[in-house]
Amino acid sequence: MDLPAIEEMEALILCGGQGTRLREETEFKPKPMVEIGGRPILFHIMRGYAAFGVKRFVLCLGYKGDVIRDYFLHYKLRNSQFEVDLSDNSIEVYDSNGGDDWKVALIETGDDTMTGARLKRAAEFAKQDVFFATYGDGVADVDIAALYDCHKRMECSATLTSVHPSSRYGEITEADGLVTRFREKLQTAGGWINGGFFVFDKKVFDAVPDDPSIALEESVLPKLAEDSQLAVHHHDGFWQCMDTYREMTMLNQLWSSGQAPWTTTWKVK
Repeated sequence: MDLPAIEEMEALILCGGQGTRLREETEFKPKPMVEIGGRPILFHIMRGYAAFGVKRFVLCLGYKGDVIRDYFLHYKLRNSQFEVDLSDNSIEVYDSNGGDDWKVALIETGDDTMTGARLKRAAEFAKQDVFFATYGDGVADVDIAALYDCHKRMECSATLTSVHPSSRYGEITEADGLVTRFREKLQTAGGWINGGFFVFDKKVFDAVPDDPSIALEESVLPKLAEDSQLAVHHHDGFWQCMDTYREMTMLNQLWSSGQAPWTTTWKVK
């Protein structure tokens, strides 16, 4: 099968989960809208794909999806200076910093739908037979072009990115009842885990039933692996999900320091 150029592809992003472990933020908005440096983490994820030429996004909405709809409906004005004429509600834009040339499809996939079913319901809106997919709550400096090259080389139906997760706890070394070394926020040296940056052939989801209980991680990926149709792209760089308030704080601190590792790929193009 002739595969499209990366610039012709879409990224499907899972945006419908409830983010219960980050309830301080997600009581009033979906987790992809929790901010890092004044912008939703969803923007950071999309910016990472756009750096490699991906300009069309399909957002799989669910919990509080109207917050995401409102954000993109008013995206340009949120990043502009403008004047409103209250007599007729006309708007004159003076200048705009919202110049991203992205196309964003906002697709309702259900409040309580699991990840596999969300992708199933949104896949029909992908225009190409192969697409990228990821979760809406994690940032990384994944080389998207290298990921796609791996998918093409392996000729499988799907490719996932594996990462070394960061430890949630500090590691100690001790002797004779005393701590001799303490290291915080280590990257584990052991096994690899699913980092959530995928490439899928669209046909994968033809065989997935439209059942809201179908989880990508428990149903779709294991079946692909069983059929020898799941390739792996190893990523040794930065990767961090945002499941907790502590992780949100850490990501914002990295941004404030000017050393946010996931932005290193933003200057690729």
